[in-house]
Amino acid sequence: MRLIQLLLPVCVVFSIQHAIAQANYPDRPIKMIVPLAAASAVDVAARIVTLKMADNLGQQIVILNQPGASGLIGAEAVARAEPDGYTIGGFNDSIMTMVPNLQSKMRWDILKDFEPVSLVATVEWGLVASNRASFKSAADLIAAAKAAPGKIDYGSGGPGSPQHLAMAMFASAAGSSLTHVPYKGATQAATDIAAGQIPVGFQGLGTVATLMRGGQLKLIGVTTEKRLPQFPDVPTVSESGLPGFLFNSWFAVLAPAGTPKDILARLNA
Repeated sequence: MRLIQLLLPVCVVFSIQHAIAQANYPDRPIKMIVPLAAASAVDVAARIVTLKMADNLGQQIVILNQPGASGLIGAEAVARAEPDGYTIGGFNDSIMTMVPNLQSKMRWDILKDFEPVSLVATVEWGLVASNRASFKSAADLIAAAKAAPGKIDYGSGGPGSPQHLAMAMFASAAGSSLTHVPYKGATQAATDIAAGQIPVGFQGLGTVATLMRGGQLKLIGVTTEKRLPQFPDVPTVSESGLPGFLFNSWFAVLAPAGTPKDILARLNA
């Protein structure tokens, strides 16, 4: 009883201090871990969104890129962070839904170790090719892959990444075979396509926008249902070689499990 009497005032003070800290949130910069390469589509989107979030919150949001293992490393850093609202994650859907299903063992659970803050954006995708590559459409790629099974390489941001899954789905639906060349991030894969080291790949358009504007690689198909207004001359993959093929990805903000609900609501707002 004596111990309880001694501890009770300490617990009350701690609770009050904790409540005050939450009421003043945020009172210092927030760190957003993006488990993907800098200049990838999600990284670009995160930098746009966090600028506005920082204005609304009155505190800077610092983005830290932690690519590797298709996002597993950076995601674990978020899962293990203090759940106080000062470390959050900017994840693509691959990290949440694709990569965990390709692993025999996982060090975190997407449903148990994270709190959702908000869905932020969907990412539009395209089939891109090196300027050195002969194919100019999805039909050309399918024909080339069937003529030389397994001889055409494609780049991705790593096993289980959206770039990997998109091409695996494409090849399966087309009845063709291509060889997967994984990189540590989507940006590196895109750069090697532009350099002619890899002939082809699927990429989020935000990742390759600069390379396309500079004429360093070519966009030969988009994975949307209809042609995109910003690329009216680029056919959909569905209309140019593989009917019915659609693909996109999405970007969401998460926080460590146990983050107070009022802080989650503030971030969401």
